[in-house]
Amino acid sequence: MVSCTKTKESNVNKSEKVDNPYYEKAWSYLDKKDPINAFQNFNKAKEIYLKNNDSLGVGKCLMNMGIILTDQGDYFGAQETSLEAIKYFNENIEEHNKYIKSNYNNLGIATVKLKNYERAIQFYSHALRFTNDQINRNICKNNLANAFRKEKKYDIAIKIFQDIISNSKEKNKEYSRALSNYTFTQWLQNADYNPVSELKEALNIRLQEQDLWGLNASYSHLADYYTQKKPDSALIYATKMYGIAKTLKSPDDQIEALQKLIVLENPEKSKQYFLTYQKLNDSLQTARSKAKNQFALIRYETEKNKADFQKAQADNVKKQNQILKQYAGLGILGLILIGGGAGSVIWYRRRRKRLEKEKELEIKNTELRYSKKVHDKVANKVYRVMSEVENVPEMKKEVLLDKLENIYEISRDISYDHEPTDEKHLVEMLESYSSQDEVQLVKVGIQEIGWDTLNKDTQSEVFNVLQELMTNMKKHSKATRVVIRMSRINEEITIRYTDNGVGCDKLSPKNGIKNTGNRMESIGGTINFDAVSGEGFKAELKFSVQ
Repeated sequence: MVSCTKTKESNVNKSEKVDNPYYEKAWSYLDKKDPINAFQNFNKAKEIYLKNNDSLGVGKCLMNMGIILTDQGDYFGAQETSLEAIKYFNENIEEHNKYIKSNYNNLGIATVKLKNYERAIQFYSHALRFTNDQINRNICKNNLANAFRKEKKYDIAIKIFQDIISNSKEKNKEYSRALSNYTFTQWLQNADYNPVSELKEALNIRLQEQDLWGLNASYSHLADYYTQKKPDSALIYATKMYGIAKTLKSPDDQIEALQKLIVLENPEKSKQYFLTYQKLNDSLQTARSKAKNQFALIRYETEKNKADFQKAQADNVKKQNQILKQYAGLGILGLILIGGGAGSVIWYRRRRKRLEKEKELEIKNTELRYSKKVHDKVANKVYRVMSEVENVPEMKKEVLLDKLENIYEISRDISYDHEPTDEKHLVEMLESYSSQDEVQLVKVGIQEIGWDTLNKDTQSEVFNVLQELMTNMKKHSKATRVVIRMSRINEEITIRYTDNGVGCDKLSPKNGIKNTGNRMESIGGTINFDAVSGEGFKAELKFSVQ
């Protein structure tokens, strides 16, 4: 998606350079394509602007920090930072308008990435209110129309694209972008519509303009249209898209092109593309996770310094209130002693009975928890090791002994939760069931749902459910391909598991699969199965992050 133009302010006055050197330093790091140091210096500049009561300066720093977070794939962090920036802009001051526009547009982009299209539409609409020049209006309108298209409100999207086309005086980048999106949306609305002539018109303009980002989108649209009608043509355009994406050094577009090629190519080339896709996707998620951690650490250290200062101030107030609290406590104690008697005895007996019932319930829950732990942390762990030995026959004896020793430690001290369930260990667990020759595993959306932001109980239960599904696959399904897709809409998360195994005539869950229902129920979620003999096995998990 193309964002509204984001350019560095070209005229920075002398006093700003002297008073806040971190702001200019941040831009110099952006020019060097060093987002981490740029983010850190914008953050330092913001603190100086805060001390100087410069509201616009604070807003500009937060806006740029939000844009960096979006570019680096930290969409939740981008939303949080850009929403904070709104407080420091004044809609009644014209000088603020271009920053307000860029901030709202960035909020729209980040929110679309999180698949909350209705909210993104609101942000793009706000951005348009503060956009005066026609080029930027067309770019923001294009973003708005794309959000309506993703929400499947095709009529509204088509009208916006038509408006952009009618306002375009020349057949340039803006015109070709609107034409390609307009035609592609018409085809999505009506599968019988033939968009080829207009898609190729937009493609030719982009070739003349040497608009690489535009070419990337055109090849994607043509590949999608031809996938069912002419797979050979679709393959040609998907290959061209992959080449452009590599030239642009855009890993997201490379991944999208590889997904098309995996479907369209012959089995031998498809396998090679799949391995490339898997390697690229893993490295991208690792890089983004590392960047997120660095951004979070920068914000944490800033807030910690503020908190330490505020705590020092608060300690003085606490000391002054301490004596008053002690006298109040003594007064309450005196009232309890005076008004005790029979009422206190009745209250004590009721409390004792309540505690006894709570203790009984705790014992039952503990027994159930230990039962689940034995299954999850020992039985499934053993099968995972068996699977790894099967997939890696040359595994060294020392490595195998280490894994068995780990299982022994877990079983010996089963009352503690040793196994982590963060995103890294989730990916490692899933990949332990795959192999290049027997089982191909496709993972989509783990990073997008914000796995590491989920609470530990939810992580643990969903982790164990997915582990059970993979174990069941390895034992029974004879599958050669497993696809796990994760998506998030607002606060609701959906995880779809699909394999191409033998399926079954009648789903008759054993203990492991049966327990998955109890696990999802314990976090307020659901799991549904779809297993047909000869047609593979499917499962759908749904739960709320709240």
